[in-house]
Amino acid sequence: MRVFTIGLITLAALSAVPAFADSMDNMKGMAGMSMTKSKAAPASKTGNGTGVITAIDIKASKLTIKHGPIAAVGWPGMTMAFKANPPFMLKGLKVGDKISFTMKTTPAGPEVTAIR
Repeated sequence: MRVFTIGLITLAALSAVPAFADSMDNMKGMAGMSMTKSKAAPASKTGNGTGVITAIDIKASKLTIKHGPIAAVGWPGMTMAFKANPPFMLKGLKVGDKISFTMKTTPAGPEVTAIR
């Protein structure tokens, strides 16, 4: 019985070798790649929009704008908060102002870079 058991174990191990070799062949094209999951930072996009200021948070340097579509970044019209970069551009603005603006997407969130 012992010889039979050892024979079955050996047969099972040998039958697994081709499958293991195939999986190693599939890995050859992956040389130099990290096996950990990592996300590349999304590319920054820039666009121009128009809208109405609905809120201003001077401490956080944020501006909430109800804006129309921004085709350059693929956004429909919506209301959203933007970080003001540079923050001093918030000076003199008030809720209800109609503005044109330039914005960019960043990994940290959208930023307004110019207001007209």
